Order: sequence, then C-alpha cells, then structure tokens
Amino acid sequence: MRNFSNFPIATRWPAQHPDRIQLYSLNTPNGVKVSIMLEETGLAYEPHLVDIMKNESHTPEFLSLNPNGKIPAIIDPDGPGGEPIGLFESGAILLYLADKTGQFISADTAQRWDTIQWLFFQMAAIGPMFGQLGYFNKFAGKEIADKRPLERYVAEAKRLLAVLDARLDGRRWIMGDDYSIADIATIGWVRNLITFYEARDIVEYDALIHVPAWLDRALARPAVKRGLEIPGRG
Repeated sequence: MRNFSNFPIATRWPAQHPDRIQLYSLNTPNGVKVSIMLEETGLAYEPHLVDIMKNESHTPEFLSLNPNGKIPAIIDPDGPGGEPIGLFESGAILLYLADKTGQFISADTAQRWDTIQWLFFQMAAIGPMFGQLGYFNKFAGKEIADKRPLERYVAEAKRLLAVLDARLDGRRWIMGDDYSIADIATIGWVRNLITFYEARDIVEYDALIHVPAWLDRALARPAVKRGLEIPGRG
C-alpha cells in the first residue's frame, strides 16, 4: 500500500485504492482532459470530486498539491523511480500520462513536438479565450453594458476555430490519422463553447467545415463519453 503521508490533500479526499492514480477534479473543460485520458489509456485511477463552486480547490489541503487552486490535479503512487508524484496543470498531466503509457503521443521526435505545440495552442489560446467568451456571454459579464469585451472574445474565438478548422483540413484528428493528447485537450473546450457557454450561433460554429465532424468523432469515442462524466456530481 502506497504511503500518502507527504500529500495533505489525501486527508481531505482519502484514497480508498491507494495503489491507483488519484484524480482530484470536476468535469469542467479542463477537468475532463485528464479523466478522458485516463479512460483512454486504461490506467487504474480513483476520482475525487472537488467542488469548485464551494471553493474546495482553495482549501489548504488542495492548495498543498496545487498552489494555484485549480483543478485538475493528480497523485500517481507509482511515479518516476516507483515513488509517488503529485502534478497539476492539465497539459502537464496529459504529457506525463502519455509518456507513462506510451500512448497518444508519437515516439518520433518531430511528431512529438508537433503534438506538443498543438497541446500548447489549446492551453494558451483556446482555453483562455473560450473561457472569457463564456464569462461575457453567459455569466456575470453579460450584465456589463459595454459589449466590446464580448465582441473581442467572440472575434478571437472565431479566429481560433478557423485555425483549428484549417488544421483539420484533410486530417481525421489534429495530428492526422493518430488521435492524440492534442485532441483530448481540445474536445471539452469546443464542446463547452457550443453547449454550456451557449455560443454556437455567435461564433458561427455551423459554418465551419471540419471542426464539427471532428468533434462528433471525438464525442462518439466510448472513453470520451465516460470521461466527460467523471468525476460524477452528486
């Protein structure tokens, strides 16, 4: 049995299966990246629901693992050298799990870096811009009289979708024939943009040529279907 004494987060969310990867998350666009990846790889894991609406990601226990107070985070009891390792930042976790399993990233150096740059494209552009659009379109930001911020994020979201659409021209997945962590990182954000954030019409999603079919293919994957619901909300 692995020793979690160096991880205070485990006192608030105790491990029932300490030999498994411990996932601390919520099924947000960032959270589902890791649950989808875990489902796709088949790694044994134990999910713990961290309710961000109750500020549980800002408790001392959670902050001990991720000082930025954001989900998701993991502890792998069988980390490098067989020692437990804790990680935060969804992109870093995807890279770690890809390297751990040898799945969803190419062993070819050039292809690997191509995958990583598209992962960073999601992390640095799609995620932040789509999230801001959601805030100004659906949440408190929609009450702001000045609509220039919303217009700015709508324009940027449309530009980013066009970049993704062009990338998918002639490709089944972002990396071509190979489904990868670049896809896994992006699925939840595109899905959220047109559903939860209610931005389908304003970003002219249905005018895109390749992205809708890509998203449909991704959402049809059994592991994606499962991962989108993990951790389950009570």
